[in-house]
Amino acid sequence: MRVVSVIVPCRHERDHIEAFCRSVAAQTLPEGWALEVLVADGQSEDGTRERLAAWCLSDPRFVMLDNPGRIVSCGLNRCIERARGEFIVRLDVHTVYAPDYIAQCLATWQATGADNVGGPWRAEGAVGVKGTEQRAVAAAFQSRWVAGGALSRDLAYEGEVDTVYLGAWPRQTFERFGGFDETLVRNQDDEHNLRIRQGGGRIWQSPRIRSTYFPRASTGDVFRQYRQYGYWKPFVMKKHGQAAALRHLIPGLFVASMGVLLVLLLALSLWAGWGIELDTLPLQAVACAAWWVLALCAAQVLLYAGAVAAVCLLIARQQGMDLLPHLPRVIAAYHFGYGLGSIRGWFDALVRGRPDPAFGRLTR
Repeated sequence: MRVVSVIVPCRHERDHIEAFCRSVAAQTLPEGWALEVLVADGQSEDGTRERLAAWCLSDPRFVMLDNPGRIVSCGLNRCIERARGEFIVRLDVHTVYAPDYIAQCLATWQATGADNVGGPWRAEGAVGVKGTEQRAVAAAFQSRWVAGGALSRDLAYEGEVDTVYLGAWPRQTFERFGGFDETLVRNQDDEHNLRIRQGGGRIWQSPRIRSTYFPRASTGDVFRQYRQYGYWKPFVMKKHGQAAALRHLIPGLFVASMGVLLVLLLALSLWAGWGIELDTLPLQAVACAAWWVLALCAAQVLLYAGAVAAVCLLIARQQGMDLLPHLPRVIAAYHFGYGLGSIRGWFDALVRGRPDPAFGRLTR
């Protein structure tokens, strides 16, 4: 009997862990394959461990492991170390999986021989008035205009990609490329996929591998989550000397350019207001420069606002006009959260030379 190992990092998931275990237990595997499920708990203190331990007693296919490192990359590596399977599938507690999810991962791997396979990242919000903001978060998440054209959000795409949601690997992938980088709180999957591609490996996405992810339910949570994603991305770039994709650079450059223009405008305005005049730079030139910078600031803001408005209308017409009041701030939370996080991440990666412990806690 061949074994497929499911690996799951978790922490503080008391309200979700039992439903997740039921969904994994209901997976249908091809004939000749057996399932083992390794759940690495990051020292939860909310009752998750007790509920998970009870489930493991009732179903011997499930095993709870300790993850003293508490973060995702550490939990994944602890599971990989214990896994017996020749094929390894990562799952997340906040995602619902099609009954044949694991079977389709196996079929895609066997058909393509890829080093990592997975499905598209499909987000969905709760139904009802209370779930409207989460639906807006999910709709913006799915939009190619918000996500920068990431193929992982394209629900119909089949083919090679730079990254996939979650991932599933033959054991040889980890023997060849190593495990996950335990210095990264976020983006450990992107870094691992970049390492695979740099080493000549292939990553394959198939729409037949189906799952539904439930994103953050508020704009504030989205901002904090993407600020953390943006913060850790420069550490990945510094390690490999390149970005995984151009879309990872744009939010930081956009926010940085706005910041530079605003600081310059403030400096010129103060200079002109104080009436300081130098032989090489007359007061009139300072005032003129201030107006030009103001015009550039206004143009940048108006262009961004216009683009966001157009995207909001496009999304609302497809997903429901009740989302329209929420979409502008949700989209801004994605972009500015990631951009501000990137700027801080670059400072810590290049100037301080080490990450700030304040960005070491997961945000859900």
